[in-house]
Amino acid sequence: LDAPVSSVALRKSGDYVITLGTRFAALKWKEQQVTTITHVDKDKPNNRFNDGKVDPAGRYFAGTMAEEIRPAVLERHQGSLYTLFSDLSVVKHFDQVDISNGLDWSLDHKTFFYIDSLSYSVDAFDYDLQTGKIGNRRSIYKLEKEESIPDGMCIDTEGKLWVACYDGGRVIRLDPETGKRLQTVKLPVDKTTSCCFGGKDYSEMYVTSASDGMDKEWLSRQPQAGGVFKITGLGVKGVPPYLFAG
Repeated sequence: LDAPVSSVALRKSGDYVITLGTRFAALKWKEQQVTTITHVDKDKPNNRFNDGKVDPAGRYFAGTMAEEIRPAVLERHQGSLYTLFSDLSVVKHFDQVDISNGLDWSLDHKTFFYIDSLSYSVDAFDYDLQTGKIGNRRSIYKLEKEESIPDGMCIDTEGKLWVACYDGGRVIRLDPETGKRLQTVKLPVDKTTSCCFGGKDYSEMYVTSASDGMDKEWLSRQPQAGGVFKITGLGVKGVPPYLFAG
């Protein structure tokens, strides 16, 4: 591949759709074949996609950012949030994004949750399941200093959000209705990047981490940096991923 893959989604028709550089693309795994669906941010050659996820109606939401100079340091306000529809058309929702990151939908499919990392906030939007339109943006949780930078996010079957905290070494569980933090799970690495539920019944949480920007001394203290962690015994389950309808 000629660019980094930042997100992967299952496709209803089989195989996968991915975000690759600044492209939405189709991936055929057995054939090892990647076909570009569409380009975004053509006027911003320094941009790339970051996080992406399929919504309950089978549309692929994904956002962009400028390439980082070093972790979490980049040209600000260069990114946008996009949706790839099942007919392979693309809509831009908004721009002026720093680091487009975690995203998910409420269990009643009426609210879209979103993270632009350098806002240090988890935001909510009104969401229209029929059209995929979003609006009425508001902050539902501002991260505390020790939680650092919000990164990837997922939702559990109780409607609570889990957010990986980059440079915070933890995932936190939030109640989007009250804006309160309910739980903190600390990990043996600082740079926790994303989280999702998996396993046979989606009762296990998988947390990714990074090692970019860490010197030898830091890595010697955190040799598992860059690894994937499994958390069990949380007592809650996740929601299976939605499939891209195109």
